[in-house]
Amino acid sequence: MSDTAHEHHHGYINRKDDYLKRLRRIEGQARGLQRMVEEEQYCIDILTQVSAMTKALQSVSLGLLEEHLSHCVVDAARQGDAEAQVKIKEASDAIARLVRS
Repeated sequence: MSDTAHEHHHGYINRKDDYLKRLRRIEGQARGLQRMVEEEQYCIDILTQVSAMTKALQSVSLGLLEEHLSHCVVDAARQGDAEAQVKIKEASDAIARLVRS
């Protein structure tokens, strides 16, 4: 079999640039938080920014989860029960981690 027969693109690949842009914005938020602590800014102001960053990360997580379900899980279901069960378990575990965080 050729290498192209084994190629698999992750579901988020069509929105990769969007995800990277959002993650870079989150990275900037993290640097801003560090600066706020270094400058000994007010606790509540720092916590407000932590909350904003957390929501931004959750948004990225939910988008990636949606992509995983609609692409990876659906593709695995087409391949057969065993592969589908693996992908569903991965998704369930990811959801559990997100809920706990």
